[in-house]
Amino acid sequence: MTTSSSERGVSLGMPELPAPAYPDDVRARLETDAREVIVRYPDSRSALLPLLHLVQAEEGHVTRTGMQFCADVLGLTTAEVTAVATFYTMYRRRPSGDYQVGVCTNTLCAVMGGDAIFEELQEHLGVGNGETTGDGKVTLEHIECNAACDFAPVVMVNWEFFDNQTPASAKSLVDDLRAGRPVTPTRGARMCTFKETARVLAGFPDEREGAVESGGSAGPASLVGLKLAKGEASSARVVHPRGEAARTGAPHEPSPTEHLSSHDAPQDTSASDPAHPAGPTAEEGE
Repeated sequence: MTTSSSERGVSLGMPELPAPAYPDDVRARLETDAREVIVRYPDSRSALLPLLHLVQAEEGHVTRTGMQFCADVLGLTTAEVTAVATFYTMYRRRPSGDYQVGVCTNTLCAVMGGDAIFEELQEHLGVGNGETTGDGKVTLEHIECNAACDFAPVVMVNWEFFDNQTPASAKSLVDDLRAGRPVTPTRGARMCTFKETARVLAGFPDEREGAVESGGSAGPASLVGLKLAKGEASSARVVHPRGEAARTGAPHEPSPTEHLSSHDAPQDTSASDPAHPAGPTAEEGE
């Protein structure tokens, strides 16, 4: 079996070829932006995370050229930059779509339909996890908890929330994204591309209308505990087994196949009810 010259170089421990450089005008622009970011930190190396977002905003993913740029302006080695860029999943290491569509498949979203959404989107788009459609518009991936469990199942597009999704609504969403039709997140500002999002994450102003004032808030399910703590009444929510009709919110007696959520209708116990403090244990009473 023969080996290429590049393979022989790696086996002999020869240094990797240097990363291609940005064009002069691009590098000058990025250096101006980088200086604006670096002065915000007492130690320049602390600016590495936002600078990785900055170079990601330039090319849509973190390239060897981008990592070399970060190393140059921060006085770091490329190994130090690479260690950070490969640790965090928010930094893409290969070309991806204009819209990163993430379906939460963590426990609650999964049982509420997230698994079904992800499976149907894979078939609908003809891609697997982490893959991009042929038109370069959508990259599909399953993601971990988005801390929005009361809106489950949740889909995120470039970090913007789309709550209470179904397979049908999720397929309509990606079709609109690919067709260039306007898409409005459930909460937050208007939709923008992944490159535009990366620049905002680098620390530059978010110019989108409504980016600040329309951030949304916790949903009813998250506020149940707060209402109970304030002594406010909160009706129990009936949870249907997977595959049955969705909840309507209308009060009714649960059937034998339904159950009340213990989180929505907690019972007073000696540990949670100050009016009935726990007494001594049997051992203490003896």
